[in-house]
Amino acid sequence: MSGLWDFFINYQDDLISGAIEHVQLVGLAVLIAIAFGVPLSIYLTTNDALASVVLQLASIMMTIPSIALFGVMMPILSVIGQGIGFVPAVIALFLYSQLPIIRNTYVAIKNVDPEMRDAANGIGMKTWQRLRKVEIPNALPLIMAGIRTAIVLNIGIAALATFIGAGGLGYLIDKGIGRTNTEMIIGASIAISIFAITVDIMLGFLQRWMTPKGLKALNKGSEAKQ
Repeated sequence: MSGLWDFFINYQDDLISGAIEHVQLVGLAVLIAIAFGVPLSIYLTTNDALASVVLQLASIMMTIPSIALFGVMMPILSVIGQGIGFVPAVIALFLYSQLPIIRNTYVAIKNVDPEMRDAANGIGMKTWQRLRKVEIPNALPLIMAGIRTAIVLNIGIAALATFIGAGGLGYLIDKGIGRTNTEMIIGASIAISIFAITVDIMLGFLQRWMTPKGLKALNKGSEAKQ
């Protein structure tokens, strides 16, 4: 234990800088994934055949090991001088974010109570008004759950981005392996785990805060009946 404590004391600057790089990698990748995935998912609710294809492709992407994906992108992106570093790491994290975001958004919008849609149509709401005022607010908890899953998943995957020169907290694991330093490997792994757990808890609070009050009351009523 003293060795681990010494690691956290002696490498606190590296841990802070690695955490900042980790946040930059994951944050940018997920923001791009949200901007791309959420509108796409909303469109897919109007086209079930295309939705099936897109969800299958996103599922296949999740089965590709991250190291293998980095290896595939290196020669492709080297054509534009970005074979290693920040860019391929962000692209990989973006691709891994798609399944939870697209699937959750698609399912959430599709499962909105049809009676709510009928009521919105009945009072003369246009499609975009119904989407903004009825469907998205009711789907928001499940959409947020998908985003939350994508972020926590990518925190772990981003640790491997150090092997293509993208930095992050994984740098200390790589450094520990090179030095055969067990305390450094375990300490960096613990730091990544704590980081992921902390972010997950914070996003859980955000998810509950963003849930509409009416939906919270409805859920509590359902739980009380059960």
